[in-house]
Amino acid sequence: MIRIAIPRVLLTRALTLAILVTASAIAADAPAAKAPRLPNGKPNLSGIWQTMNTANYDLEPHAARAALALVPGQFVPVPAPEVVALGAVGAVPGGLGVVEGNEIPYLPAALEKKRENQKNWLASDPEIKCYLPGVPRATYMPFPFQISHNKDALFFAYEYAGAVRNVYLKDPGEAPTESWMGQSVGRWEGDTMVVDVKGFNDQTWFDRAGNHHSEQLHVVERYTLRSPDVIWYEATIEDPKTFSRPWKISMPLYRHVELNAQLMQFKCVEFVEELMYGHLRKKPADAKVPVAAPK
Repeated sequence: MIRIAIPRVLLTRALTLAILVTASAIAADAPAAKAPRLPNGKPNLSGIWQTMNTANYDLEPHAARAALALVPGQFVPVPAPEVVALGAVGAVPGGLGVVEGNEIPYLPAALEKKRENQKNWLASDPEIKCYLPGVPRATYMPFPFQISHNKDALFFAYEYAGAVRNVYLKDPGEAPTESWMGQSVGRWEGDTMVVDVKGFNDQTWFDRAGNHHSEQLHVVERYTLRSPDVIWYEATIEDPKTFSRPWKISMPLYRHVELNAQLMQFKCVEFVEELMYGHLRKKPADAKVPVAAPK
């Protein structure tokens, strides 16, 4: 009898491959979980949802860096004095980006404004001052939000700043005034809920990187329930005053499935009173933050 010695690494790889093939076959035969539906047969989007990405730092692809606010250093840019004490907490994690084509198509003057926003992030980002986040930024901030949905109504409640959004299912006509969150009108296209949002002011940003828009912003969102616990979210953004063409972002939204899932309160307006109005005190608080010396 001839014995052939087979290296252990090849046996391990073969066994692993066999397990993966078997698992795939079992998964293929298993019935897919059905997404929840309303009595009228349309998908039910109700639930508490949240993203898992770094879009709120920067919609475009970006490398990790020491801070959003940087100043020239001796050799490389360093964190601005205002954020030095935050250390790693103030750093920016890298991200693959959520913009189709990886680049936002700014008009030249609008691109220059974006760069100015970046330089003045600490003083200018509406998020720092707890202003309402706008659309689509409310979707991918690092906070959960809740969708309440039935055949007659669609309502969004956001943990950040207690923001809310009612989606009209019958078009009420032009928005009566400009606002932070705009006016939302929803309709079904097959099993996708399409939300058309207009009537914005020009005060919100898309992210902490200074990406911005004008009062001519028009956002068309698409919510598609891909499984019971995943919504595929897309938003097409149009603003002829700021961008050379419409552009799109996309990302998954994940359902919170823990038994006690609920929105907590983060009405941050009172948390920024010192930032906004502390200088008006007769005796303003000392703004200096002590930094512990290394041991």
